[in-house]
Amino acid sequence: MRVLGAAAAVALLLAAPAYAQRGAPSAPQDPPKSQTQIEQEKATENAYKRSLRNIPDQPAADPWGGARAVEAPKPVAKDPPAKRSKASTTAN
Repeated sequence: MRVLGAAAAVALLLAAPAYAQRGAPSAPQDPPKSQTQIEQEKATENAYKRSLRNIPDQPAADPWGGARAVEAPKPVAKDPPAKRSKASTTAN
């Protein structure tokens, strides 16, 4: 009896890899689409494309926009030093 059980176990172990190599079951095929379904899909696709054209173009995102100045700093014009007259200077 033990020999028969061992033989059955060996047969199952040898058959398992062969069973695993079988192809996957095929998915059920959808029935062909009718003409009205095809037209409806085309109409929805065209409506989708039209709606995408209505979306305005967005400017490029600037993640560091809040961390730096939006405008370039204006150059500071240096005033020439005021000329002093001899009368205005005082000696210490």
